[in-house]
Amino acid sequence: MATIRKRGDLQWEVQIRRKGFPPQSRTFSAKAEADSWAAVIESEMARGVFVSRTEAENTTLSEALDRYEREISLLKKGAAVETVRIRYWKNYPLSARPLAGIRSSDLAAWRDARLSEVSSSTVNREMNLISHVFTICIKEWGMASLVNPVSQIRRPRNPESRERRLQFGELEKILEHTDSQILGPVVRFALETGMRRGEIASMRWDHVDVKKRVLLIPETKTGKSRTVPLTTEALRILNDLPRRLDGSIWGMTDPHTMTRAFERACKRAGIEDLTFHDLRHEATSRFFEKGLNPMQVAAITGHKTLQMLKRYTHLKAEDLAKMLDR
Repeated sequence: MATIRKRGDLQWEVQIRRKGFPPQSRTFSAKAEADSWAAVIESEMARGVFVSRTEAENTTLSEALDRYEREISLLKKGAAVETVRIRYWKNYPLSARPLAGIRSSDLAAWRDARLSEVSSSTVNREMNLISHVFTICIKEWGMASLVNPVSQIRRPRNPESRERRLQFGELEKILEHTDSQILGPVVRFALETGMRRGEIASMRWDHVDVKKRVLLIPETKTGKSRTVPLTTEALRILNDLPRRLDGSIWGMTDPHTMTRAFERACKRAGIEDLTFHDLRHEATSRFFEKGLNPMQVAAITGHKTLQMLKRYTHLKAEDLAKMLDR
């Protein structure tokens, strides 16, 4: 039987004791809410479908995020980026609420407000984090009574994939306006290989096999190794570089340093709306323009699915026209 008693002027405490079940208690600000909760819990116990909500009701989102960071996030390759998102959520007022008290309407309201501040892509990534926190709570941390509120709301539509490619003369301008001796070779190497920024930054001389004309990437974004074929131009770029005592090829082990140097060069060259990642787009498109098929290109770039590969591929219509006349 449920016992409901008033505590002070603003609270109602419910206690439920039933043989075969752990004691349940919760405090509400209105008696109607206390009656409703007690009725639901007793009904579930009577029907044999009761699952304790105690841990979910006593664990705040902030506490769950702390545990998630320790046990899950720090083991990921992108832990540094995810830590930033965790800090954002911990500073958001909703993080003080118990997990069981977070509703889909709360996240829908957050989504709509957040979209006025950042892009839909950023909102989706922040939603992914919260969704995974709830999934881990439900599947691994014994909070089976929880419902993932993210699964019950609409996702904002991601923007169309970028179609930015290098225009005539832009590469030469970038190379002329770089303030780093190493950025020029890095940019040209990126265009020859289609490698990701982080993969280029972590390159080492002992991963290069000149005889076989390949470069080993021990760990990629997907967590697996990959071997990249090297063109004659890519080998020439590497051969022109001085050998470093630490074994690093570029000396730019931080990918963000590479990005900032590229952004400075573009700004001085008067080039707008071009990112370092666009070089990967450009290289991938060039592979197709050389006549390689999708499987061959995927083997070079490391894309796991053809759909992912399509997002990074933008062929010039004028080049396609020439191919049709061959």
